[in-house]
Amino acid sequence: MISAAVAAIAVVLVAIQSSSGEATAGSASADTAGAPHSGGHSLEGAAAGPAGSSGKTGAGPQIVTDVDRTFLVAVRQAGLWEIPAGRLAQTHAQSEAVKRAGLHLIDGHSKLDQLVREDAKILGVEIPNEATPEQQGWVKQMENARGAEFDRLFANLLRASHGKIFATIGEVRGATQNDLIRRHARQANQTVLDHLEVLEDTGLVEQATFEEVEAAVKPK
Repeated sequence: MISAAVAAIAVVLVAIQSSSGEATAGSASADTAGAPHSGGHSLEGAAAGPAGSSGKTGAGPQIVTDVDRTFLVAVRQAGLWEIPAGRLAQTHAQSEAVKRAGLHLIDGHSKLDQLVREDAKILGVEIPNEATPEQQGWVKQMENARGAEFDRLFANLLRASHGKIFATIGEVRGATQNDLIRRHARQANQTVLDHLEVLEDTGLVEQATFEEVEAAVKPK
């Protein structure tokens, strides 16, 4: 009797171990299928859910809210005027600090612009191909300025713009439910912080600019 009971228990243990091994192997296959693609985003990995279904997590499809869409549009439009502004700084500026800030704008927004185009395509968000009329007007002002006048315009226009979007990035990161938007907000946050610092390093940002930003981001 005892021998028969021991034999039965042994059979059950073997069955459990076999089942556990199959589950582990299945999990490893899913992890391999979700490896990040070359663009730096784990499209399959971040979106892969049960049965490797693209665009899904365990809770279902990745949500793209109106806030997410507005954020991607704003990042795209920022690059469309700030990259030209950075280039103008190389030919129109008098201050070496302003030229340096311009280079940071070109580098940072070129990378963000590539990222926003990739993410917008993945998420099915339509983004513009030109800056807003107001932003185009700022570029026009800088095109018509030279030397010290250009330096003042550049430092204050760009510092005001970055100060406002910096506050918005935090709101987006705090509210979004989408993994791609979270990563995008983190990258945008690092880029904008760098730009704030190099613009302030010019020593040309006026008190009125800080007050303008404060009024814009103050909780309603």
